[in-house]
Amino acid sequence: MSKISKFFKGGGSAASKGRGGPSPQEALARLRETEEMLSKKQEYLETRIERELAVARQHGTKNKRAALQALKRKKRYEKQLNQIDGTLSTIEFQREALENSHTNTEVLKNMGYAAQAMKKVHENMDLNKIDDLMQDITEQQDVAQEISDAISNRAGFGDEFDE
Repeated sequence: MSKISKFFKGGGSAASKGRGGPSPQEALARLRETEEMLSKKQEYLETRIERELAVARQHGTKNKRAALQALKRKKRYEKQLNQIDGTLSTIEFQREALENSHTNTEVLKNMGYAAQAMKKVHENMDLNKIDDLMQDITEQQDVAQEISDAISNRAGFGDEFDE
């Protein structure tokens, strides 16, 4: 099968074929690689712009044609640089969106995991049993308070007398 037909029939990397697309980590890595490549190209174009500007200054009024050609090349490089800036902005936005969606997915998975754990914990709990237990606890606390009150009252024989 030719490379072109593989491309149009979805021929991709072996890692992404079995899962129906790349993982978020793979996509993030590729976006970062692309950002690095474009940053290097930016640096290259910036040095080329400086070099063409130096050539234009060197020729100045002596050789106007060479100076104009250098300025035209500089303008072309600046246009490429602007395009790369726009592309980098788009890639950065896409990378941030992918990172956020990956984070949201992980949070959602963990919330589901916690919900399952809570369900398992509450499996053995019956609301009626809990209500009865809470009533028993309240009754025992009342009894304990009555005992505490009875013990803490002064036992004064003769302090209380009836006229």
